[in-house]
Amino acid sequence: MNRMRVCGVEIKSNEAILCLMASNQGLFELPDCRSNRLQLVNDQDPEQIRKFQFSLAKLAEDYRISHFVIRERPQKGKFAGSAIGFKIEAALQLIPSVETVILSSADIKESLSRTPVPIDFKETGLKGFQEPAFISAYAFLAK
Repeated sequence: MNRMRVCGVEIKSNEAILCLMASNQGLFELPDCRSNRLQLVNDQDPEQIRKFQFSLAKLAEDYRISHFVIRERPQKGKFAGSAIGFKIEAALQLIPSVETVILSSADIKESLSRTPVPIDFKETGLKGFQEPAFISAYAFLAK
């Protein structure tokens, strides 16, 4: 795997929390990104969903993102994802120019056990709320 740029996505409530990460011959970098979260204001309005999806597609185009990487969320039970969260997931999956990968917690755990994160998260310069998105992006690139 030569040069690859991905965007880790943590879906929380009505927003997508983002972490841009690049890998070049085994070296990881965290490029600056104009957005660290995008909010879906009204999931009942198709125009708002289109606008949200357009913003993500434009971000992918501008930063040459090849993959969105989402941590899988349970569909039922105590920690189940919300309906709006699954709409956000679908909006990402339907962007034709970017592949969307959904990683299970087991896949992430296995990847991190083989290739632990080489830096303490606090040293990345990212916001604390971006850590799950960072871990998803790293686990995907480290595979």
